[in-house]
Amino acid sequence: MAYRRAPWIVALALAIPAATACTREAAQDSAATTTDVTAKTDRAADLQRERDRDIAQLTERVAEVERKYERQVVDRPRGTAGATAGLREEVQEDVKNVRRAVDDLKTTTTDNWWERHEQAMHRTADDIEADVRRMSGARALPEVHKDTTAPVGEASSAPFTSRRDRFVKELRARIESWDDALKKVSARGARETELDDVHARIRKLDDDLDRLDKASADDWWDVTNARVSDYIDRVEKSVARLDDNPADTAPKAAAPRDNTPR
Repeated sequence: MAYRRAPWIVALALAIPAATACTREAAQDSAATTTDVTAKTDRAADLQRERDRDIAQLTERVAEVERKYERQVVDRPRGTAGATAGLREEVQEDVKNVRRAVDDLKTTTTDNWWERHEQAMHRTADDIEADVRRMSGARALPEVHKDTTAPVGEASSAPFTSRRDRFVKELRARIESWDDALKKVSARGARETELDDVHARIRKLDDDLDRLDKASADDWWDVTNARVSDYIDRVEKSVARLDDNPADTAPKAAAPRDNTPR
């Protein structure tokens, strides 16, 4: 006698393998997702460790610059014949600011790096321009045209590349005006040392713009780290410049004539 299989038995027999396959696929997808999340977490941790190492190295470099500056102050509390009051004041401010720049790196993220970078470079530009006006005797420099194509209030939401390009263009125009103003400035002695320092600060800002002009938003740490690292280099040279043309470079008295009978 032949027995016919109940329809529900057949359906169940087909459903079980299908359900098993779905469960297996879901488990595989979950495992893949977990692996991907773990990999991203590990990569983020590695990058943070690299940034922490960078900050530690920069902190040590700043400490060395501070030690060199303190030695200058202790050994020559009134400065040297090669450093004007303006240069000494500028270097003192730079030594403070470079420490602050390294400290700011500890809280710099992908969300705030551009605003901080832009603000830092604007402050630097304003300081340089004040010294250019002072040294050139110009009450005012040619007004730099600012790109106002971005609607007011939307600058912060504009694509990174357009904001970067506007920023670089504006600061390069300012640098050009400074170079033009300083072409007519001649100086000797301590004033020449200060003029050299202003030129060095301008070239440092120009180098920062070259790097920024080629950067993408993903390069945020490299750009920020390089700016601060180069800043330390520049401040270290400025500290050394305090001792340029020291007092002992003044004309020396002629050596006593040798009157020994020959």
